[in-house]
Amino acid sequence: MAFLTCWACVLVGCLSASLTRASDFSDLYPPLWKESPGQLSDYPVENGMYIINPWVFSEKMGVYKILLNKTATYFAKFAPENEQNLLWGLPLQHGWQYTSGRLADPSQRTDCGYESDHLCVSVDSWWADLNYFLSVIPFLAAVDSGVLGISSDQIRFLPPPKDQTRFCYDVSGCHSSFPEIMKKWIVFYQYLKLPTSNFDDLLKYLWDAHTISLKTSVKSFEDRYAFYSEKESEFEKNWIIAVEYIGASRIPTTLIRVHKSQKGLPPRILVDTDTAPVISDFTVFQNIVLLGLSTVGKVHKSSEFHHVINQAFPLKAVNGKFLIFSQLSKKGINLLEKLSDLNFPAHTLQYSSDQSLVQLKEF
Repeated sequence: MAFLTCWACVLVGCLSASLTRASDFSDLYPPLWKESPGQLSDYPVENGMYIINPWVFSEKMGVYKILLNKTATYFAKFAPENEQNLLWGLPLQHGWQYTSGRLADPSQRTDCGYESDHLCVSVDSWWADLNYFLSVIPFLAAVDSGVLGISSDQIRFLPPPKDQTRFCYDVSGCHSSFPEIMKKWIVFYQYLKLPTSNFDDLLKYLWDAHTISLKTSVKSFEDRYAFYSEKESEFEKNWIIAVEYIGASRIPTTLIRVHKSQKGLPPRILVDTDTAPVISDFTVFQNIVLLGLSTVGKVHKSSEFHHVINQAFPLKAVNGKFLIFSQLSKKGINLLEKLSDLNFPAHTLQYSSDQSLVQLKEF
Protein backbone atom coordinates (compact mmCIF):
# COMPACT_ATOMS: atom_id res chain seq x y z
CA MET A 1 0.00 0.00 0.00
CA ALA A 2 2.80 2.39 0.87
CA PHE A 3 4.50 1.81 -2.46
CA LEU A 4 1.28 2.25 -4.43
CA THR A 5 0.26 5.28 -2.40
CA CYS A 6 3.65 6.82 -3.12
CA TRP A 7 2.99 6.57 -6.83
CA ALA A 8 -0.50 7.93 -6.31
CA CYS A 9 1.13 10.95 -4.68
CA VAL A 10 3.51 11.37 -7.61
CA LEU A 11 0.57 11.47 -10.01
CA VAL A 12 -1.04 14.38 -8.24
CA GLY A 13 2.14 16.19 -7.33
CA CYS A 14 2.15 15.71 -3.57
CA LEU A 15 5.81 14.71 -3.65
CA SER A 16 6.79 17.82 -5.54
CA ALA A 17 9.55 19.81 -3.89
CA SER A 18 7.24 22.81 -3.69
CA LEU A 19 3.96 24.13 -4.99
CA THR A 20 4.60 27.68 -6.09
CA ARG A 21 1.77 30.15 -6.15
CA ALA A 22 0.58 31.28 -9.54
CA SER A 23 0.63 35.00 -10.21
CA ASP A 24 -2.47 34.67 -12.37
CA PHE A 25 -4.76 31.72 -11.71
CA SER A 26 -6.39 32.18 -15.12
CA ASP A 27 -3.22 30.77 -16.68
CA LEU A 28 -4.02 27.48 -14.97
CA TYR A 29 -7.63 27.15 -16.09
CA PRO A 30 -8.70 24.32 -18.44
CA PRO A 31 -8.90 24.90 -22.21
CA LEU A 32 -11.83 27.04 -23.44
CA TRP A 33 -12.69 27.99 -19.86
CA LYS A 34 -13.19 31.64 -20.74
CA GLU A 35 -15.30 30.83 -23.80
CA SER A 36 -17.53 28.30 -22.05
CA PRO A 37 -20.91 29.22 -20.50
CA GLY A 38 -20.62 30.66 -17.02
CA GLN A 39 -24.26 30.72 -15.96
CA LEU A 40 -27.37 28.69 -16.67
CA SER A 41 -28.92 31.52 -18.68
CA ASP A 42 -26.23 30.93 -21.31
CA TYR A 43 -27.97 27.64 -22.23
CA PRO A 44 -31.19 27.31 -24.24
CA VAL A 45 -34.51 26.88 -22.43
CA GLU A 46 -37.29 24.57 -23.59
CA ASN A 47 -40.59 24.20 -21.70
CA GLY A 48 -39.06 25.87 -18.66
CA MET A 49 -36.01 23.57 -18.60
CA TYR A 50 -32.37 24.42 -19.26
CA ILE A 51 -31.06 22.12 -21.98
CA ILE A 52 -27.36 21.18 -21.95
CA ASN A 53 -25.54 19.07 -24.52
CA PRO A 54 -22.73 17.24 -22.69
CA TRP A 55 -21.45 15.87 -25.99
CA VAL A 56 -20.11 19.29 -26.90
CA PHE A 57 -16.89 20.06 -25.04
CA SER A 58 -17.56 23.75 -24.40
CA GLU A 59 -21.05 23.04 -23.05
CA LYS A 60 -19.65 20.34 -20.75
CA MET A 61 -16.89 22.70 -19.58
CA GLY A 62 -19.60 25.27 -18.86
CA VAL A 63 -21.18 22.78 -16.47
CA TYR A 64 -17.94 22.66 -14.50
CA LYS A 65 -17.55 26.44 -14.66
CA ILE A 66 -21.01 26.99 -13.17
CA LEU A 67 -20.33 24.37 -10.50
CA LEU A 68 -17.03 26.01 -9.53
CA ASN A 69 -18.65 29.46 -9.43
CA LYS A 70 -21.63 28.33 -7.35
CA THR A 71 -19.50 26.48 -4.79
CA ALA A 72 -16.84 29.21 -4.49
CA THR A 73 -18.49 30.80 -1.47
CA TYR A 74 -18.18 27.56 0.51
CA PHE A 75 -14.45 27.24 -0.19
CA ALA A 76 -13.63 30.92 0.44
CA LYS A 77 -12.63 30.19 4.04
CA PHE A 78 -9.76 27.97 2.85
CA ALA A 79 -8.06 30.32 0.35
CA PRO A 80 -8.78 33.35 -1.85
CA GLU A 81 -9.83 33.24 -5.52
CA ASN A 82 -11.42 29.78 -5.22
CA GLU A 83 -8.01 28.09 -5.58
CA GLN A 84 -8.73 25.54 -2.85
CA ASN A 85 -12.02 24.42 -4.39
CA LEU A 86 -11.74 20.63 -4.49
CA LEU A 87 -13.88 20.42 -7.62
CA TRP A 88 -11.05 21.85 -9.77
CA GLY A 89 -9.74 18.35 -10.40
CA LEU A 90 -12.78 17.48 -12.52
CA PRO A 91 -12.56 20.19 -15.24
CA LEU A 92 -8.75 20.08 -15.28
CA GLN A 93 -8.84 16.34 -15.91
CA HIS A 94 -11.45 16.81 -18.64
CA GLY A 95 -9.30 19.52 -20.20
CA TRP A 96 -6.36 17.10 -20.38
CA GLN A 97 -8.64 14.53 -22.01
CA TYR A 98 -9.56 17.13 -24.63
CA THR A 99 -6.05 18.38 -25.42
CA SER A 100 -4.63 14.84 -25.56
CA GLY A 101 -7.24 13.72 -28.10
CA ARG A 102 -8.96 11.29 -25.73
CA LEU A 103 -12.47 12.65 -26.29
CA ALA A 104 -12.38 11.98 -30.04
CA ASP A 105 -13.97 8.95 -31.70
CA PRO A 106 -11.39 6.20 -31.10
CA SER A 107 -12.89 4.04 -33.85
CA GLN A 108 -12.27 6.88 -36.33
CA ARG A 109 -15.57 6.06 -38.02
CA THR A 110 -16.71 9.67 -37.57
CA ASP A 111 -15.09 13.11 -37.44
CA CYS A 112 -16.20 13.59 -33.84
CA GLY A 113 -13.41 15.19 -31.84
CA TYR A 114 -11.09 15.69 -34.79
CA GLU A 115 -10.06 18.90 -36.52
CA SER A 116 -13.25 19.42 -38.51
CA ASP A 117 -15.43 18.83 -35.43
CA HIS A 118 -13.02 19.42 -32.57
CA LEU A 119 -15.61 20.29 -29.90
CA CYS A 120 -17.48 17.03 -30.39
CA VAL A 121 -17.26 14.54 -27.51
CA SER A 122 -17.59 10.97 -28.78
CA VAL A 123 -19.81 8.48 -27.01
CA ASP A 124 -17.38 5.79 -28.17
CA SER A 125 -14.60 7.38 -26.13
CA TRP A 126 -13.91 5.42 -22.94
CA TRP A 127 -12.62 8.60 -21.31
CA ALA A 128 -15.70 10.61 -22.28
CA ASP A 129 -18.08 7.94 -21.05
CA LEU A 130 -16.53 7.70 -17.59
CA ASN A 131 -16.22 11.48 -17.40
CA TYR A 132 -19.99 11.70 -17.84
CA PHE A 133 -20.32 10.24 -14.36
CA LEU A 134 -17.88 12.85 -13.03
CA SER A 135 -19.60 15.82 -14.63
CA VAL A 136 -23.31 15.39 -15.32
CA ILE A 137 -24.13 13.44 -12.16
CA PRO A 138 -22.14 15.71 -9.80
CA PHE A 139 -23.86 18.68 -11.43
CA LEU A 140 -27.35 17.21 -11.06
CA ALA A 141 -26.55 16.25 -7.46
CA ALA A 142 -25.59 19.88 -6.84
CA VAL A 143 -28.94 20.95 -8.30
CA ASP A 144 -30.76 18.49 -6.06
CA SER A 145 -28.80 19.74 -3.04
CA GLY A 146 -29.87 23.33 -3.62
CA VAL A 147 -26.38 24.57 -4.50
CA LEU A 148 -27.42 26.01 -7.88
CA GLY A 149 -30.59 27.69 -6.67
CA ILE A 150 -32.99 26.03 -9.13
CA SER A 151 -35.50 23.22 -8.69
CA SER A 152 -34.63 19.67 -9.64
CA ASP A 153 -37.01 19.61 -12.62
CA GLN A 154 -35.53 22.66 -14.33
CA ILE A 155 -32.58 21.05 -16.08
CA ARG A 156 -31.99 18.23 -18.56
CA PHE A 157 -29.00 16.91 -20.46
CA LEU A 158 -29.22 15.68 -24.04
CA PRO A 159 -28.55 12.01 -24.81
CA PRO A 160 -25.75 10.75 -27.09
CA PRO A 161 -26.52 9.41 -30.58
CA LYS A 162 -26.35 5.80 -29.28
CA ASP A 163 -26.17 3.76 -26.07
CA GLN A 164 -28.66 6.09 -24.45
CA THR A 165 -29.65 3.57 -21.78
CA ARG A 166 -26.16 3.63 -20.28
CA PHE A 167 -26.60 7.20 -19.04
CA CYS A 168 -29.07 9.39 -17.16
CA TYR A 169 -30.22 12.88 -18.08
CA ASP A 170 -32.08 14.56 -15.21
CA VAL A 171 -32.24 14.46 -11.43
CA SER A 172 -35.03 11.90 -11.13
CA GLY A 173 -33.52 9.66 -13.82
CA CYS A 174 -30.10 9.67 -12.16
CA HIS A 175 -31.61 8.86 -8.77
CA SER A 176 -33.38 5.92 -10.38
CA SER A 177 -30.47 4.59 -12.48
CA PHE A 178 -27.47 5.44 -10.30
CA PRO A 179 -28.73 5.93 -6.73
CA GLU A 180 -25.40 5.23 -4.99
CA ILE A 181 -23.50 7.79 -7.07
CA MET A 182 -26.15 10.44 -6.52
CA LYS A 183 -26.25 9.68 -2.80
CA LYS A 184 -22.49 10.12 -2.36
CA TRP A 185 -22.38 13.41 -4.27
CA ILE A 186 -25.35 14.78 -2.33
CA VAL A 187 -23.62 13.90 0.94
CA PHE A 188 -20.59 15.89 -0.26
CA TYR A 189 -22.68 18.97 -1.12
CA GLN A 190 -24.74 18.79 2.06
CA TYR A 191 -21.58 18.74 4.15
CA LEU A 192 -20.05 21.51 2.01
CA LYS A 193 -22.96 23.78 2.88
CA LEU A 194 -22.46 23.40 6.63
CA PRO A 195 -20.75 26.38 8.33
CA THR A 196 -18.68 23.88 10.32
CA SER A 197 -17.35 21.99 7.29
CA ASN A 198 -13.60 21.38 7.32
CA PHE A 199 -11.13 20.64 4.54
CA ASP A 200 -10.18 17.11 5.59
CA ASP A 201 -13.75 15.89 5.82
CA LEU A 202 -14.58 17.55 2.50
CA LEU A 203 -11.73 15.57 0.97
CA LYS A 204 -13.17 12.37 2.37
CA TYR A 205 -16.67 13.01 1.02
CA LEU A 206 -15.34 14.17 -2.35
CA TRP A 207 -13.20 11.06 -2.86
CA ASP A 208 -16.02 8.82 -1.65
CA ALA A 209 -18.19 10.26 -4.41
CA HIS A 210 -15.43 10.24 -7.01
CA THR A 211 -14.41 6.62 -6.48
CA ILE A 212 -17.97 5.26 -6.41
CA SER A 213 -18.65 7.15 -9.66
CA LEU A 214 -15.84 5.31 -11.42
CA LYS A 215 -16.39 1.97 -9.72
CA THR A 216 -20.06 1.97 -10.72
CA SER A 217 -19.57 3.09 -14.33
CA VAL A 218 -16.36 1.43 -15.50
CA LYS A 219 -17.84 -2.03 -16.08
CA SER A 220 -20.49 -0.58 -18.40
CA PHE A 221 -17.88 0.57 -20.89
CA GLU A 222 -15.44 -2.32 -21.10
CA ASP A 223 -16.44 -2.76 -24.75
CA ARG A 224 -14.72 0.57 -25.50
CA TYR A 225 -11.27 -0.98 -24.89
CA ALA A 226 -11.50 -2.62 -28.31
CA PHE A 227 -11.23 0.80 -29.99
CA TYR A 228 -7.77 1.46 -28.54
CA SER A 229 -4.27 0.11 -28.84
CA GLU A 230 -3.22 -2.41 -26.22
CA LYS A 231 -0.99 0.21 -24.58
CA GLU A 232 -3.78 2.79 -24.30
CA SER A 233 -6.36 0.32 -22.99
CA GLU A 234 -3.84 -0.90 -20.41
CA PHE A 235 -3.21 2.72 -19.41
CA GLU A 236 -6.95 3.20 -18.96
CA LYS A 237 -7.22 0.16 -16.69
CA ASN A 238 -4.16 1.20 -14.68
CA TRP A 239 -5.54 4.72 -14.31
CA ILE A 240 -8.68 3.37 -12.64
CA ILE A 241 -6.53 1.37 -10.22
CA ALA A 242 -4.34 4.40 -9.46
CA VAL A 243 -7.36 6.59 -8.75
CA GLU A 244 -8.45 4.06 -6.15
CA TYR A 245 -5.22 4.64 -4.23
CA ILE A 246 -5.25 8.38 -4.82
CA GLY A 247 -8.76 8.47 -3.39
CA ALA A 248 -7.81 6.32 -0.39
CA SER A 249 -4.98 8.77 0.30
CA ARG A 250 -7.35 11.74 0.04
CA ILE A 251 -5.06 13.83 -2.11
CA PRO A 252 -6.32 17.45 -2.43
CA THR A 253 -7.65 18.19 -5.92
CA THR A 254 -7.05 21.93 -5.81
CA LEU A 255 -6.24 24.18 -8.76
CA ILE A 256 -2.47 24.60 -8.50
CA ARG A 257 -1.79 21.06 -7.36
CA VAL A 258 -3.79 19.35 -10.12
CA HIS A 259 -2.50 21.70 -12.82
CA LYS A 260 1.06 20.93 -11.78
CA SER A 261 0.57 17.18 -11.54
CA GLN A 262 -1.11 16.88 -14.94
CA LYS A 263 2.17 17.76 -16.61
CA GLY A 264 3.04 14.13 -16.00
CA LEU A 265 0.11 12.71 -17.96
CA PRO A 266 0.51 11.36 -21.53
CA PRO A 267 -0.01 14.23 -23.99
CA ARG A 268 -1.49 11.95 -26.66
CA ILE A 269 -3.17 8.57 -27.02
CA LEU A 270 -0.72 5.72 -26.64
CA VAL A 271 0.17 3.41 -29.52
CA ASP A 272 1.55 -0.10 -29.37
CA THR A 273 5.13 1.06 -30.01
CA ASP A 274 5.13 3.23 -26.87
CA THR A 275 7.28 1.77 -24.11
CA ALA A 276 7.94 3.83 -21.00
CA PRO A 277 10.36 5.13 -19.86
CA VAL A 278 11.81 5.58 -23.38
CA ILE A 279 8.97 7.28 -25.28
CA SER A 280 10.90 9.87 -27.25
CA ASP A 281 8.21 12.55 -27.56
CA PHE A 282 7.27 12.36 -23.85
CA THR A 283 9.04 14.27 -21.10
CA VAL A 284 11.01 12.46 -18.43
CA PHE A 285 8.21 13.13 -15.96
CA GLN A 286 5.58 11.73 -18.34
CA ASN A 287 7.66 8.62 -18.92
CA ILE A 288 8.13 8.09 -15.19
CA VAL A 289 4.44 8.53 -14.41
CA LEU A 290 3.44 6.11 -17.17
CA LEU A 291 5.97 3.57 -15.95
CA GLY A 292 4.70 4.05 -12.41
CA LEU A 293 1.10 3.51 -13.47
CA SER A 294 2.08 0.30 -15.20
CA THR A 295 3.80 -0.93 -12.07
CA VAL A 296 0.86 0.05 -9.86
CA GLY A 297 -1.40 -2.00 -12.12
CA LYS A 298 0.85 -5.04 -12.04
CA VAL A 299 1.41 -4.96 -8.30
CA HIS A 300 -2.29 -4.38 -7.60
CA LYS A 301 -3.10 -7.61 -9.41
CA SER A 302 -0.56 -9.56 -7.37
CA SER A 303 -2.20 -11.92 -4.90
CA GLU A 304 0.80 -11.41 -2.62
CA PHE A 305 0.19 -7.68 -2.49
CA HIS A 306 -3.42 -8.06 -1.40
CA HIS A 307 -2.06 -9.50 1.87
CA VAL A 308 -0.05 -6.31 2.31
CA ILE A 309 -2.77 -3.85 1.43
CA ASN A 310 -5.12 -5.18 4.08
CA GLN A 311 -2.63 -4.22 6.79
CA ALA A 312 -2.04 -0.64 5.63
CA PHE A 313 -3.02 2.57 7.35
CA PRO A 314 -3.92 5.70 5.35
CA LEU A 315 -1.68 8.54 4.32
CA LYS A 316 -0.89 11.18 6.94
CA ALA A 317 -0.09 14.86 6.51
CA VAL A 318 2.77 16.14 8.69
CA ASN A 319 4.06 19.72 8.55
CA GLY A 320 2.44 20.25 5.17
CA LYS A 321 4.09 17.20 3.58
CA PHE A 322 2.58 13.81 2.94
CA LEU A 323 4.10 10.83 4.71
CA ILE A 324 2.85 7.30 4.28
CA PHE A 325 2.88 5.01 7.29
CA SER A 326 2.04 1.33 6.92
CA GLN A 327 2.00 -1.33 9.59
CA LEU A 328 3.38 -4.31 7.71
CA SER A 329 4.28 -7.87 8.40
CA LYS A 330 7.82 -9.06 7.66
CA LYS A 331 6.45 -10.49 4.41
CA GLY A 332 5.08 -7.06 3.51
CA ILE A 333 8.39 -5.37 4.28
CA ASN A 334 10.23 -7.88 2.08
CA LEU A 335 7.85 -7.13 -0.76
CA LEU A 336 8.41 -3.38 -0.42
CA GLU A 337 12.16 -3.93 -0.40
CA LYS A 338 11.85 -5.96 -3.57
CA LEU A 339 9.76 -3.23 -5.19
CA SER A 340 12.17 -0.51 -4.11
CA ASP A 341 14.96 -2.21 -6.03
CA LEU A 342 13.23 -1.12 -9.24
CA ASN A 343 14.37 2.11 -10.86
CA PHE A 344 11.84 4.42 -9.25
CA PRO A 345 12.83 7.83 -7.84
CA ALA A 346 11.04 9.97 -5.28
CA HIS A 347 10.99 7.62 -2.33
CA THR A 348 13.06 5.98 0.38
CA LEU A 349 12.13 3.33 2.89
CA GLN A 350 12.85 3.75 6.58
CA TYR A 351 12.15 1.17 9.27
CA SER A 352 11.68 1.35 13.02
CA SER A 353 13.88 -0.77 15.28
CA ASP A 354 11.38 -3.61 15.39
CA GLN A 355 11.12 -3.62 11.58
CA SER A 356 7.34 -3.28 11.77
CA LEU A 357 6.81 0.35 10.76
CA VAL A 358 7.63 1.58 7.29
CA GLN A 359 7.84 5.27 6.50
CA LEU A 360 7.83 6.26 2.86
CA LYS A 361 8.71 9.88 2.28
CA GLU A 362 10.11 12.46 -0.07
CA PHE A 363 13.83 12.09 -0.67
